[in-house]
Amino acid sequence: MLIVQVLAQAAAAAAPEAAAQQGVISYAPQFFASFQPVNAMEMIARVPGFTFDSGDDVRGFAGAAGNVLIDGQRPAAKTDNLESILRRLPASQVERLELIRGSAPGIDMQGKTVLVNVVRKTTGGVRGLASVANNYVVDDGRTSPAIRLEGSGGGNGRTWEASLLAARFTDDGAGDGPGIRISPTGQVLRRSAIESEGQGHEIVLIGAYETPALGGRLRLNGLLRTEEYNYDEQNRISLPAPSGQFDQYGDDEKQLEAGAHFNRTLGPRSSLEVVLLQRNEDEHFGETFRQPGEITFFTLDNKTGESIARSVLKHRVDDRLSFEASAEGAFNWLESETRYVENGLSVPLPAAGVRVEETRGEASGMATWRPLPAWTFEAGVRQEASKITSSGDVKLSKTLYFTKPRVTASWAATPNTQVRARVEREVGQLDFDDFVAETSFNTGAGVQAGNPDINPEQAWVGEVAIEQRFWGKGALVLTWRRFELKDVVDSAPVFDGAGGVFDAPGNIGDGSKDEFAVSGTLPLEKLGWKGAELRGSATWRESKVTDPTTGRAREISGLRPLSWEVHFTHDLPQWRMNWGVDVYGASRETFYRVDQITDEKVKSYVELFVEYRPKPDLSVRAELSNLTERGLRNTRRSFAGPRSTGALTFVDDRDVQVGRMVYIRVRKTFGR
Repeated sequence: MLIVQVLAQAAAAAAPEAAAQQGVISYAPQFFASFQPVNAMEMIARVPGFTFDSGDDVRGFAGAAGNVLIDGQRPAAKTDNLESILRRLPASQVERLELIRGSAPGIDMQGKTVLVNVVRKTTGGVRGLASVANNYVVDDGRTSPAIRLEGSGGGNGRTWEASLLAARFTDDGAGDGPGIRISPTGQVLRRSAIESEGQGHEIVLIGAYETPALGGRLRLNGLLRTEEYNYDEQNRISLPAPSGQFDQYGDDEKQLEAGAHFNRTLGPRSSLEVVLLQRNEDEHFGETFRQPGEITFFTLDNKTGESIARSVLKHRVDDRLSFEASAEGAFNWLESETRYVENGLSVPLPAAGVRVEETRGEASGMATWRPLPAWTFEAGVRQEASKITSSGDVKLSKTLYFTKPRVTASWAATPNTQVRARVEREVGQLDFDDFVAETSFNTGAGVQAGNPDINPEQAWVGEVAIEQRFWGKGALVLTWRRFELKDVVDSAPVFDGAGGVFDAPGNIGDGSKDEFAVSGTLPLEKLGWKGAELRGSATWRESKVTDPTTGRAREISGLRPLSWEVHFTHDLPQWRMNWGVDVYGASRETFYRVDQITDEKVKSYVELFVEYRPKPDLSVRAELSNLTERGLRNTRRSFAGPRSTGALTFVDDRDVQVGRMVYIRVRKTFGR
């Protein structure tokens, strides 16, 4: 009934900040004043009908785009993720937010149908932030303190930024709970009590400097990050006889990134953009697993590098027509060494020691046309070519070519109603993590081998979205997507040449995927609750692919059939505070391997928060996290040999519960 009432408001006025230009809605800082945001990210979280996307962790620059721009441009950074960049941008320096729906002349939508553009002020001055926080685990008393220092400023056309984060963190995916193994007839074969915990620390140092140069503007940015994580698990077995399993592993990472972004106008209607990016990462992983009669060691040393150069030339004919051409080149490399030892004997793994190199280039052209005020069309094509070589345990060389056309259309049926459509050929990026082995001894999954001989997944995508805005701050968006997939990347059997078989990522054929998504913002003021707002989103997914082991149709591994979240906030400016509840829904992921099927279920997560601002430059935030003591359940069905011929031998079930946590943060801002 409520949705019917909402849709009945189609004739109501749009947000008072709506710009005259179709497809672009402008939100001034006054729109967000009631909850006193500190940074741009807090403002973006309140944009009606918008769901933030930080981008994909893939190689290259074009394919990793999120759905937020800053002054019409993407930040020249990847390791420094989009959310972190937006949290460092003070709200006092935001002139307005522009919600771009469908497309707009002169804006590269980067494959997105909706973007937010953050337009900054040009004023100078020095601004800063100091924040201290601590997360307390109620069950065992562990604490995770953190400190963040940020500063920015400038004058005479030059600006600078600096940020330091030093923090400990607690893994909320580790906990305590029962473990049980059941035979196909229902007999209990093993019963145990699991105790696990994971924690670590990180240090992140970020800097940026922007200055006039060569008739345009040059921005330089850098990042240094170190992280150490340790996990410990004890699985105390009481049936059939007292014994135990012990799993310990540690993961150390170091990341270094440097980027440069240059932009200048070439006359009144043209502009040039150049991006350079260098990223390196060094990782060491070591795991020891013990159980009666067996001790297993696994180590991984992984080094990766990425070099990117990208240029974009834009030309705007008039307010109705614009063109864009871009070119990107990238060189990526991976050096990996893995070692697997059982009871003192080395076990050979496919692709245990490899060096992989990828040289990739992409050229694209795009046009945006608005023939009528209510209609906008965008058409473009990208041509990609790459060469991948591998040396070491796996020697191969292959060259790949992909043509990726894209057409979108948007129609403003009324001032508050927009319909969007998209047809595009998408080509995924090969994940270097698929090239090397990984382990999961504590769940019984064992070792999954690496496989450098993979083709990227491709898909023809059709998308239709309907957006209805109402009550000034309300929005409802319904989206349907259809994916026709080729070369699906999933788990597949590989052979080591000595009669052994392992699971490894591989191409398993064609498939399909359907998604239906709903997202919305419901201001409750119209219902008598002043300052209150309800936001949420949900996505239903259905997929189909042929299992390489059984030859039967099944869903794609690791794809959640349903994901959803709901957020309630209540702003009380007269008391200088706001409070709310965040709910993240339960989800399931199923993974299919040669001789096992694993269901990983995450239960619902509920968080209550309150934030008090005794002064405009001082805030205290308290969170009570995981109110429902969310658990993680891992159910593994193991077969005697390949699932196509082997009978079910047992079912392992782990159900660990994660306790409640209390988080306190005090934040002080300086300057304006």
